[in-house]
This record gives sequence, C-alpha cells and structure tokens, in this order.
Amino acid sequence: MYALIETGGKQYKVQEGQAIYIEKLPVAEGESVTFDKVLFVGKEDGALVGKPLVNGAKVTGKVEKHGKGKKMIVFKYKPKKDSKRKQGHRQPFTKVVIDKIEA
Repeated sequence: MYALIETGGKQYKVQEGQAIYIEKLPVAEGESVTFDKVLFVGKEDGALVGKPLVNGAKVTGKVEKHGKGKKMIVFKYKPKKDSKRKQGHRQPFTKVVIDKIEA
C-alpha cells in the first residue's frame, strides 16, 4: 500500500517503513506526526482517488531528526557593471519515518 501526501507545498509518494525528507516541521524529535492531506491511496484491491483529498485517510509517522541540507551557492552578477553578489543557503529539513497508512 502506498499514498500520496502533501506537506510543505510539495507532494510525496510514501510507503510504510519509508524514510522521507520534508520541509522542517515544528515537532520535536521522537514525536509522532499525522498528515491529513492525503491525495491518493493505492491498495492491492484498487485505488482511492481524492477530489481533492481522500475522506478519512491519514498517514502517521515518527520524526527521526532535524537537520540542514547541503550548502547551495547563489551567485548573481550583472555583466559589464562590476556588480556581483555571492550568498550561501542551507535548507532545513525534517526526516520522518512512515509508520502507518490508514484509508
């Protein structure tokens, strides 16, 4: 069984036991988190498609850790103007292990 969930403005395909890296959530490490925005649930006997969400479906997971991604360099310049700017960015993330899919 798998599901499509939406969190942080992005959509993720998840299965039970899978670890996903999502946008940072305000939940402490070791706590449980529930995703109510379930768009699709695929089962062995068929599929449930939401319009836009599947009624009564939810995905629960456990927050394993928080962290920051690799550094991205943002470099802007204007040719022939002697203008340039270099900036770094590290996107915060939350690692979640999916425990159960209910539909």
